[in-house]
Amino acid sequence: MTNEQRYRRLLWVLLGIGIFLFFFCCVLFFHEKIPDHMNLVRGERQTLDFDLPKDTIVYEEAVEADASGKSNIPRENLHITADSVIADQTGNYTISCKLFGWIPIKSIQVSVVEQNWLYPCGDPVGIYMKTDGVLVVGTGSIEGMDGISYEPAYHILQSGDYILAANGTETPNKEMLVQVIRESQGETVALRVRRGEEEIEMAVQPVMTRQEEYKIGVWVRSDTQGIGTMTYVDSQGHFGALGHGINDIDTSTLLELKKGTLYGASIRSVVKGTKGMPGELAGVIHYRDDAVLGTIEQNTETGIFGTLSCNLDCFHLEGPVEVAYKQEVQEGPAVIRSSIDGTMREYEIRIDKVYLNSSDANKGLVIEVTDPELLEMTGGIVQGMSGSPIIQDGKLVGAVTHVLVNDPTRGYGIFIENMLDAAE
Repeated sequence: MTNEQRYRRLLWVLLGIGIFLFFFCCVLFFHEKIPDHMNLVRGERQTLDFDLPKDTIVYEEAVEADASGKSNIPRENLHITADSVIADQTGNYTISCKLFGWIPIKSIQVSVVEQNWLYPCGDPVGIYMKTDGVLVVGTGSIEGMDGISYEPAYHILQSGDYILAANGTETPNKEMLVQVIRESQGETVALRVRRGEEEIEMAVQPVMTRQEEYKIGVWVRSDTQGIGTMTYVDSQGHFGALGHGINDIDTSTLLELKKGTLYGASIRSVVKGTKGMPGELAGVIHYRDDAVLGTIEQNTETGIFGTLSCNLDCFHLEGPVEVAYKQEVQEGPAVIRSSIDGTMREYEIRIDKVYLNSSDANKGLVIEVTDPELLEMTGGIVQGMSGSPIIQDGKLVGAVTHVLVNDPTRGYGIFIENMLDAAE
């Protein structure tokens, strides 16, 4: 083989690699831009505008077939044009996306739903939660009466375990666990523990640390409290708040809820956020019977949810607004509702990024505070503002979830549809 032939073969190989990389990059690009799933409102035309080069993607209904080979999906239920779709019937459908009309890129799972209306809130609320069992934060050494250091729970209990019972006695709180261990008088204590999805039995030998006092060398927690922001309520009195779950501060695991109560709260001061140091809203939770707002029934990765026991007059509500689904959210101006100084206000922000296929359910939006008054008060986004509703073009699109530590003017938000999915 001559040098010229070798050179030509190399060019062909390089050309083939270049074509492969081009189409591979195209697939990645379109996969990122086109949503995996969309909620469509029945009877409303939705533009299929995902900021893609014009005429590159052709959208078609993916028709399923029965045993005879005929479509079992009524085609008239979903109308697709070159750049829009409208559905006449609720249900689940699939839209096929093809590059230049002939190379399949991906499929969009479509859920056709009725229009949803919610009351955007923004009020601060007090949160009190009891865990489902006693959470093990960690294990450690203890000094016995003999002066020797012991680690009775080491390699037995783990951080994130929930102690459900001790010696056959249910342990709904840490006080009950301490009592059972003290009453053991140093005899082996049988524990029933939930680890992940599994319940297991184990035994721990308590150590006498002083007269009539016995310990097993664990740090535990059975409740938590804090202040957050109510995102929305609906006409039936169901609510969603925070936009993210309540995690244990030490183990960073989502707390498993047994019982939770929502209380009224007041913001007393604001610690302004600076670069590298997140600020916070400092307030008071009103632990009174007449300040109970409702019951917390779910603690999920995308927020806390429950039912109000008060009427809607407990909150600063102006009226219900339409829910906007993620494909409707655009980069550009928006507002957040919040009652930082005791007065409900709408503050200007900008939505900088919209991630339709974010792997983190509560980081679908990147937002930036642009309102001069809010920047002056808080420096941007501070702890306690999580759950503040985000409104764009008169529709509820999401809620504030996180602040960027190195830039408190910016942070993340969750799509409101992700909260609603978790509340179902």
